[in-house]
Amino acid sequence: MRGRSHIHSAISLAILLFFFLPQSIAWAKPLTYTIADTTGDWGYPSPHRRYPRGPGYLRMSFIFDTLTWKNEAGEVIPALAERWEYLGNEKAYVFQLNGNAKWHDGTPFTAEDVAFTVQYIKKYPMAWIDPKIIGKAVTLGPHTVKLVLSERYAPFLINIAGTMPILPRHIWKGVSDPRRFGGEKALVGTGPFRLLDYNKAQGSYLYGANYDYYGGRPKADRIRSIKVAAEMSAAALKQGLVDAGSIPPDLAEDMKRAGFRVIRAPYGWHLKLVMNHRESPLDEKAFRQALAYAIDRKGLVEITQRGHAMVGNPGFVPPDSRWYNPQAKPYELDLDRARRLLRELGYAIRDGKLSRDGIPLKLEILSQPGFKEVGLFLKEQLERLGVRIDLRSLEAKTLDSKVLHWQFKLAISGHGGLYEPSFLKRAILDEEFNSARYRTNQELTRLVMEQQREMDTARRKEIVFRIQELYAEDLPNLPLYYPNWYWAHNERIDIFYTRNGVAIGIPLPLNKLVFIGKEK
Repeated sequence: MRGRSHIHSAISLAILLFFFLPQSIAWAKPLTYTIADTTGDWGYPSPHRRYPRGPGYLRMSFIFDTLTWKNEAGEVIPALAERWEYLGNEKAYVFQLNGNAKWHDGTPFTAEDVAFTVQYIKKYPMAWIDPKIIGKAVTLGPHTVKLVLSERYAPFLINIAGTMPILPRHIWKGVSDPRRFGGEKALVGTGPFRLLDYNKAQGSYLYGANYDYYGGRPKADRIRSIKVAAEMSAAALKQGLVDAGSIPPDLAEDMKRAGFRVIRAPYGWHLKLVMNHRESPLDEKAFRQALAYAIDRKGLVEITQRGHAMVGNPGFVPPDSRWYNPQAKPYELDLDRARRLLRELGYAIRDGKLSRDGIPLKLEILSQPGFKEVGLFLKEQLERLGVRIDLRSLEAKTLDSKVLHWQFKLAISGHGGLYEPSFLKRAILDEEFNSARYRTNQELTRLVMEQQREMDTARRKEIVFRIQELYAEDLPNLPLYYPNWYWAHNERIDIFYTRNGVAIGIPLPLNKLVFIGKEK
């Protein structure tokens, strides 16, 4: 009888558990979260092989952790480092590391891994990380490391500690060609997920949860990223094929009515008219200014973006930023002024066409299929000035390569990260395709470097204001607009935009904290 009583008690307990325990705890169905991506492939998700744009970094960040990270409010929070101290007299940070963190293969994470990573990227540079900032790394114990800076660097906790993925020394110490290193070992990190599958041709990624993650058990058992055309993302959401994805601004209200949560990105991305200032006629400042005066950027926003954007600031910094200087030259539409500048440069206008020394002025604009309307608008605007324009459409990565190798005159391109003012160095001085690579103005170059070293926020703001004035005056590139970007999701997981962007400023709502239930 006692045996039967125990059986009855067990059955009763099981019934109670079924009805009263949350199903996420009892008999939970594995959660696969599917993300729509309009591009698809962003490269192999290892630190040295990812494509150097935001989505490529985020796919890598699911696997590899950094010393610090950002929460939803944009605050710097612990990651592999539990706490840290800045030693001003030494220009050094001492990090106390998390003793519970392990590599995916079970090997304990230690200070040796951090020191190794610093030395490794000095030899094999990694996109977005300036290894010259760190003079040396010194291990002070199994879980204590000191990073001595080569100079004062205000955004260190974000741009280095919060962006540099830490590598496992026991694996990477024998890797002499990181851009070819692949396979299972190349993707051993400390992050909340592991890569299960990557299909370059289909542009798909599949991640599985690391249930032993030191930062907390992941909410999603699997994360899947698949390629979905921009015009199909809303339909894919409604059909239940994906859980989240970017949507055209015109569909934001429709998706809200359909029961989806719609979130808007802060202004951290911009589209710009890139100018080859190394070649004539774009090497002349007055010529670049004339083009700016000839382009109705307000009209560009109203017509091509249906008003869903903020007009670009020629000084670069978005107008909603606390670093924005409203005194930078605005370049309001002024065709008369544009023509006057061109006449002063020796151009003549005959039959509505510009020429100099008898040679008609002709320029090519490179664009991407996604910016066809923008390209056509700019073509119309500049031809009204008298410039003959050839508009050529290229795939995004091909365009990036053309810009990188200076094989262009004008190009329509953009990038994010416009938050922490350190982006000014990356976007003005650095040798990358996203950068103007403009060093003609010595004062501008000096101030761009100086603002990074300035630890006093008020003084740094003064410098950033002056940078905007100089940039707008020289105009190596012309910011066109900052778009209103929207994502819609079904609320299975509460995705969010990180204030000031993920890592160095990635304006996408895929902060890995979304998926692990850590502090938002």
